[in-house]
Amino acid sequence: MTHGAARRADEPGGESGTQPGGESGTEPGGESGGGPSEAAADDGSRGARPLWRQRDFGIFWAAQTLSVLGDSFALIALPLLVLEATGSVARMGLLTAVGGAASVVAAVFAGAVVDRVDRRRLLIACDLVRMGLYGVIPLVWLFGPQIWLLYAVLPLCEAVGMLFAVGYVTVVRALVGTGQLTEANGRLNATAAAAGVLGPLCAGLVAAWSGPAAAVGVDAASFGVSAMCLLFVRFRSRTPDERPGRRTGLWQDLRTGIAFLHGHPVLRSLTVLLFVFSFLTLGLNDLVIYHLKYDLGHDDGTVGTVMAAGALGTIAGALLVARIRRRLGFGPTWTCSVAGCGLAFAGLGWARDVPVVAALSAVFLACAAMGGTCSMSLRQEVTPEHLLGRVTSAFWTLHYAAAPVGAAVLTWAAEEQGTAPVALAAGATCVLLAATALLTPIRGAGRP
Repeated sequence: MTHGAARRADEPGGESGTQPGGESGTEPGGESGGGPSEAAADDGSRGARPLWRQRDFGIFWAAQTLSVLGDSFALIALPLLVLEATGSVARMGLLTAVGGAASVVAAVFAGAVVDRVDRRRLLIACDLVRMGLYGVIPLVWLFGPQIWLLYAVLPLCEAVGMLFAVGYVTVVRALVGTGQLTEANGRLNATAAAAGVLGPLCAGLVAAWSGPAAAVGVDAASFGVSAMCLLFVRFRSRTPDERPGRRTGLWQDLRTGIAFLHGHPVLRSLTVLLFVFSFLTLGLNDLVIYHLKYDLGHDDGTVGTVMAAGALGTIAGALLVARIRRRLGFGPTWTCSVAGCGLAFAGLGWARDVPVVAALSAVFLACAAMGGTCSMSLRQEVTPEHLLGRVTSAFWTLHYAAAPVGAAVLTWAAEEQGTAPVALAAGATCVLLAATALLTPIRGAGRP
């Protein structure tokens, strides 16, 4: 539930994985206008070798693809473990909320850590810690379900995952330079999604044959593979003037990042809109799983198949985003992506046929991939490298501050009122957010 998710839900939908940002023109590399030019700072990437010929990016790319392949097992397996033991979508949502809250707390200090330590060692350490934590779950489950363990392990993994996610954002820029960021992010997301097609299929089969706990074990192993690959990646060293001259406290670091976001009109608007967006959508995965298993009466294998089919949308969105952004500009691309997410979300609860649920999931994830890749790339482009960790940390702290509460509320409401009206209300609100973006500096940002 972590690898893909910086990638998971970073912006519309997710880092995301998984899962918009920026500043005023007071810092070098910042933008004072309504958005960055599409031809903004290149960082020497013009005439650079194609991404597939860059050794370090290639290893990093392969490591994260394998990592997401394993992580997609946990994305399905952890909710299924709760659902098997309790039969409650609200308990699923509570687990998601607890993990999300841990991410928000970790985001407060993640940027300060990332900007001060060796990033490669940090990423490797994060992978090894999560390998150990997730590895405990299948061992304990051999003696019987222990739901309390999930509520203990997942918050720790999500906190460590936030450190990894902030570090991940900073090292991509260190690997490829500003001019190739959107393409690099798109390729990382596309191949991660391709792995996500196979992962849920396999996870559904493993869960059906051996139980969800075994699928979590696969995720644990994937973190070990990722750590091993990262040993062979060389990141560009930060120059001395990029390092802070004096130590500051955590709150000062967070304020520095918030000040940067507040000073950039586009990033300021994105942060506010995504605060609401994440509140509405963090619980989507739980809602879809519950809808398939309890509303429609399908098994774990069907859940895996639908998730895999939906991941095809992520592949399409991630591969198309660089071309679409070049043609339309940042603002129209991001706004249409959020609107598309809302329309797909609104229909999910009403869909009664599995192919329709899969198609709507694919549309949602395609739009989420485009919006998320755009916003992550924008934040990387306009933020000075020595501030990138703190700005990313501040952005995610603000972005996800209400998301855990939203996940708990969404799933509780679905259990009380049904998935259809809840999905319709959340989706309609997402469309309203896209309309609101037309009244902000986002509308004209980065027009070609």
